[in-house]
Amino acid sequence: MKILTIESSCDETAAAVVDGNRNVLGASLASQIDTHRLYGGVVPEIASRQHLDAILPVVSEALKEANLSPGDLDAVAVVNEPGLAGSLLVGLSAAKALCVANNLPLIAINHLQAHIYACKVAFDENIFPCVGLIVSGGHSSLYRCSGPIDFTPLGTTIDDAAGEAFDKVAAMLGLPYPGGPSIQKAAEKGDPKAFDFPRPMLHEPERMQFSFSGLKTAVRYKLMGVGKVDYADMQISEQTRADVAASFQEAVCDCLVGKAVQALRLCKMKTLCVGGGVAANARFREKALDAAERFRFKLYIAPPKLCTDNAVMGAIAIERYAAGLFADLDLDISPGLVRDKQ
Repeated sequence: MKILTIESSCDETAAAVVDGNRNVLGASLASQIDTHRLYGGVVPEIASRQHLDAILPVVSEALKEANLSPGDLDAVAVVNEPGLAGSLLVGLSAAKALCVANNLPLIAINHLQAHIYACKVAFDENIFPCVGLIVSGGHSSLYRCSGPIDFTPLGTTIDDAAGEAFDKVAAMLGLPYPGGPSIQKAAEKGDPKAFDFPRPMLHEPERMQFSFSGLKTAVRYKLMGVGKVDYADMQISEQTRADVAASFQEAVCDCLVGKAVQALRLCKMKTLCVGGGVAANARFREKALDAAERFRFKLYIAPPKLCTDNAVMGAIAIERYAAGLFADLDLDISPGLVRDKQ
């Protein structure tokens, strides 16, 4: 089995070729970070236009590395949900064209489920059943994962995602985009107990939801006071900047790990699998490992290169291929999240 996987849900254009044993035969990725850094965040229209420029070269590079032509493939898999509408459309259109031109079946991939499956790709172990935690710039979600094609949403964020909050707080502190790495670096010299920022939703163990908007606002009030909106003239010391970064990072990590532990108890499961860009954060990994030891559950966190958006995690298509779950060529995108399980 040889499947081409395509990922274009946000600002990374990626393609990979995987076989039935989850071996990566070829992979390619075009990043847009330098472009969006100019704006302090992802601009959807710019992202979709850059996907248009990158999609064919990226697919060609992945096939070349695998020493295959499109006709050698058994299927083409593509992320069609969730994500930015324009970005998703580019990947889906390319996948459909390849299927029509080479008479190949099409497989639809859920981006969030693929992030969890990255743990299986990385560790090559049976990770199911498990609770899945996805933490990224656009998503903070919990899933009950009964099997590789059986995912039930438990809850997601009611406002900002964790990664989005990192980006916005980094901007408040005058740190560069993307915010996650910038805050982690600044926090290395800070005191995580310097400021007592709130831990939203942790006091409600029955609700599998996240909320980071109030935490972000608490940081803003700490920096500027109530009512002020202009950061341009804000004067803070480097130590204060480091302390705020460390205290904010600690609060976010407490929320993510705490809710994951609550989800494990709710689902009566003993395995937690984590994916998404924020999962690359060193402090988050430390706190997750500590929780796994204290509460005695098995922890899988995808390696950093498989945390950020990539096409290798699209190997989840192997499971759908084996189950005969193919998509029709009238498959459409579904940009939004399902929020009816909260």
